[in-house]
Amino acid sequence: MASILNRVPYLGKRRADPEPDGEYFEPEGPESFGEMTLQEHLEELRTRMLYSSVAILIALVAGLALSFPVLNMIAEQARVPAEGIQVINPTEGFVTFFKIAIYIAIALAMPILVYQLVAFVAPGLTRSERTYVYRAIPFVALSFAFGLAFAFFVVIPRALDYLEGFGSGTFGWNPRAEDLISFYLRLMLGIGILFELPPFMFVLAKIGVVNHRRLASIRKFAFVGCMIAAAIITPTPDPFNMMLVAIPAYMLYELGVILARFARPTNS
Repeated sequence: MASILNRVPYLGKRRADPEPDGEYFEPEGPESFGEMTLQEHLEELRTRMLYSSVAILIALVAGLALSFPVLNMIAEQARVPAEGIQVINPTEGFVTFFKIAIYIAIALAMPILVYQLVAFVAPGLTRSERTYVYRAIPFVALSFAFGLAFAFFVVIPRALDYLEGFGSGTFGWNPRAEDLISFYLRLMLGIGILFELPPFMFVLAKIGVVNHRRLASIRKFAFVGCMIAAAIITPTPDPFNMMLVAIPAYMLYELGVILARFARPTNS
């Protein structure tokens, strides 16, 4: 066991496997990969986590400054009563303020967090693969930002309209701070991740993991997956809001298939 753990290769070292069209993709050569001991792996992981933590702490300064303006935007969009968002214990308002600040900090630091993740696994990729993965980071970050905006300005207002209108003659609308923030976070995070599909699929095709033929052949499964993801993300049972997420998600998948068609694998 000690001899096995003595040398732990980076994930990503691959054998040449045939693609459906019969082509083989060979690695660029042994010098393109790196091997590290288990201790070196752990040290590298610690370094990347440290850089990520520092990035979040720096972004937290902006998060603290933006927390109340964002909370006011949420309250206005959710049409919270004049007395404000409800809190039911003395610390809930304070905790909600810092929770929003942390979420903002993570969103602002997302490009750096993605970079640190890529840098950790990069030694297991060939030189050309590393180049394309690094180039994809800005597009991944922009896609995530577009997803957040789509959720905030399109999906959430319509979901709130449905929820507020349900039983309006019986129920009074006075949301609790923690529940309202969790509602926004769930929708925005889920839709933000869905919007990262196209650049992610392009990178996978570029490094030869999949190709556009394979992605096109599983369209029906992708559509079902989009419907399931939309049902999980959207909090309302009505089909309109679910389709408001499912249709854009499937369109993003089709965009990913188109991008994969133009992605010539780096090892071909």
